[in-house]
Parts: sequence; structure tokens; C-alpha cells
Amino acid sequence: MLFNSLDFAVFLPIVFLAYWKLGRSGLNVQNKFLVLSSYFFYGFWNYRFLSLIIFSTLVDYIISHRIDREEKKLIRMSLLFLSLFVNLGILGVFKYYNFFAENFVEAFSLLGYNFDLKRMHIILPVGISFYTFQTLSYTIDVYKKKIEPSKNLIAFAAYVCFFPQLVAGPIERATKLLPQFDKQRTFSYSDSVLGLQQILWGLFKKIVIADNCAVFANQIFNNSESMSGSALVVGAIFFSFQIYCDFSGYSDIAIGTAKLFGIKLMNNFQYPYFSRDIAEFWRRWHISLSTWFRDYLYIPLGGSRGSSFKKVRNVFIIFIVSGFWHGANWTFICWGALNALFFIPLLLTKRNRKYLEDPAHDTLLPSFSELSSMIMTFAIITFAWIFFRAENMAHAIDYIQGIFSKSLFTVPFFDDRRNAAIASALIMLMMSTEWMGRKHDFGLEFINKYSRKIKYLIYYTIILLIVSYSGQEQDFIYFQF
Repeated sequence: MLFNSLDFAVFLPIVFLAYWKLGRSGLNVQNKFLVLSSYFFYGFWNYRFLSLIIFSTLVDYIISHRIDREEKKLIRMSLLFLSLFVNLGILGVFKYYNFFAENFVEAFSLLGYNFDLKRMHIILPVGISFYTFQTLSYTIDVYKKKIEPSKNLIAFAAYVCFFPQLVAGPIERATKLLPQFDKQRTFSYSDSVLGLQQILWGLFKKIVIADNCAVFANQIFNNSESMSGSALVVGAIFFSFQIYCDFSGYSDIAIGTAKLFGIKLMNNFQYPYFSRDIAEFWRRWHISLSTWFRDYLYIPLGGSRGSSFKKVRNVFIIFIVSGFWHGANWTFICWGALNALFFIPLLLTKRNRKYLEDPAHDTLLPSFSELSSMIMTFAIITFAWIFFRAENMAHAIDYIQGIFSKSLFTVPFFDDRRNAAIASALIMLMMSTEWMGRKHDFGLEFINKYSRKIKYLIYYTIILLIVSYSGQEQDFIYFQF
């Protein structure tokens, strides 16, 4: 079920009203209803894959209790390995089997050996990368004795399948989210108003900005061989805003929806395109995944401690694994490696934590130096996004070669440039709003300091734009991850 669909517009108010009505019957009843609603939400896409979520939930629930009761380190490690094997094994089969099979065949064909490994026609279950990492972090934290295993299967199931963040995050930690299902929740009018505001802002970013940008990004990327260098630059910029508004829009809707149910999710984006270097960007982009890799991979490897070689090695590992998490394609691995190359000079010169405060912290506008840094950072991020969007490595290389041609300095020509100009104006409107709200949890929150009349004028304008650009339902980009 898509957040930007009529189905969800019907589903959400029904579940919301029933949820708070059932709250009078006790916490366990409320949690059971939330689990069933979440299963319905996920099964609405494909009910057959519900078995994977349920299986993963039971495996980690049972193993976590066995780990907690076990004193022998070897057995505890074996149980943890079993959880990793089961969860990553399921993820590997569905997401990576064809990638490894194809590359295995190609590698041995170069040596003169021919193998016939057939591709598996597998449908990738929506959200599998997200809920797999969420359950893994729980089991790892139990193993490390950071948390005690949940004593309530229903509460644990709610933690795994909570529908607002089930499909594309944020990837929550059990230490923060699980306790919220173990205590009684009370309705908060102020939180619900903030939740609705954040949902509205998320829908605006998804429908008005991301889906609009997708039209031009797809047109240019799909016909890149016939496009001028300047048009290819425009296409890359449109994709940069498409993926940001698509994914952060989903996160805004997820976090806002959770607020309606008295649940607080972590902030997944903190205005990343206002970053002044690549290190700041990765502190602001997909925060739940970045911190997951930091805590469960980067720090165990040694983090930024040790020799320069180890520091560089660890950075490459975490970025390449992050790229591979996004998809079974060499383009994602290259995207991760590029970000590592951008990040390493900052780490080695100890400038990776230079920007910890918001840009223009005490002023309305950024300084010339800050603006220049933001533009340069956006440029290298956009360059890396080319690999993320390209169909394969050959496409990415051809696209980049096309940019750095004589036609780079020509006027960009592509279909429907008038609507592209309108889309650009809407991007500027969105970015201006987020700049004004950069010290808040989401872009639209800053309007609460204005009068009721001004707020409602802004609401009606946003709703009008959403309705105007509503039409064909577009999947969220991160549904495929």
C-alpha cells in the first residue's frame, strides 16, 4: 500500500480511530490491533511475503531469549551467528542470488570455463532490507547485553512490523522503539497536529517535487545518448532532487503517521543538501542507515582509530557495503566507493567533524563561504548520483562522457522545457521552505510561529499543489531496496 494512494487515505483514518478506541481495552489489545493492521498494510501489496516477516520475527524472538539465558560465550556466538545466517541468508537469496550467479559465470568464462547457472525469477519483497536490519540490530544488542529480550511477543512483533516505517524505514533500534510498545500510550492533540503537518509536507515533497522531477530525470537518463552535455547536467540535478524528496518525503510521512499513534521515530533526514562537505552530508542523509553501519560495522572494525591504512580500509568497507545494501549492481558499489573517496581526505586531515552546527547558525542567510561549500558539496553528490541512477556501469560512463563534451556549454534541449522550468521553481520553493525550517525536525514546522490565517493559507496552497499534481501513483524509489 502506497502512502500516496487513495487506499492509504482510507486505511489511515480507520486504523487511527479504531486504535485509540481500543486503547481503552488495554495495551495488549491495542498492540494486537496494530500488528494486524501492519500485516494488512504489508499484505495489501503481496500477502505471500507476510510469511517472511512473521518467520524473521519468530526467529529473532526465540534466539534472543536463548542468547540471554546462555552463559557460555561460544554458544552465545553460535546463536548470534544463526540469527545472522537466517536473516542475511533470506536477504541474500532474494536480493543478491542473481548478481552473484551472473558474476560467477562471467568470471569463470574469462578463464575458459563455462557454467550454466540459471537466473531465478524472484520478486524482491518490499522493505526486506529495512526490517531485516531492524531485527538484526535487536539480536546483536541482546548479545552485547545492551538490552534485555522482549518478554512480549506481540510487542516485539509490533516493533518489527510497525506499518509507517515497515517498508522504507527509518531503521529503528530496539533500545528506542521497542519500549514504546511496552507502555500505555495516550492521545496527544499537539503531536497529532505536528504529525499531520509532517505528513502534508512529505506528500508535497513526494507528489509535487519527486514525481515531477522523475518525469524529466527519466526522459534525460533514458535518452542520454542523444542529449547534450548541458541537458545531461540538468537530468542529474533533477534526479538529485527526485531521490531526496522521494525518500525524505517517505520518511516525513512515516514519522508523521507514527506521531498519530503516539509513537516517536528517529529523524531520518536533516536537510542534507545544505551540507558544507561530504562528511556533514552523511550525518544528515538516511541517518538511520548511516548510524546502523557506524555502530554495527564501522566501530567494530576499529572506526577511525589505528593507522591511516586501517582508517582508509574501514571507510571503504562501510561505504561499499552501504552501496551494496542499496542494490545488487556494480553501479551501487561504485557509488559507495566514490563517496568513500570523497570522504577519506576529510578523515585523514581530521576535518570530517568541522561542521557540526546548522549552516547560517545565527543568521538568516549563509555566508559566501558557506554557500560556495554547499554548492560544491551538492555538485559532487550529484555526480555520484549518476552511478546510482544509471542502468549499468557502461550507461554511467557514457553519461559522464556526454557531460564532459563540447555540448556542455550549450543551451539544454529536451521535451517540455516549460514544465521543467515550473518544476525548478517548485524545487526552489521547497528548498526555501526547508531553509526556513532547518532548525526544526521537518521543513514545514516553522510555520507554527505564524498566525492561524497564515498557516491555513499555507495549508491550502500545499493541498492545492498536491491535488494538481496527483494522478498516477508512483512507487517510492526505496521500495526496491
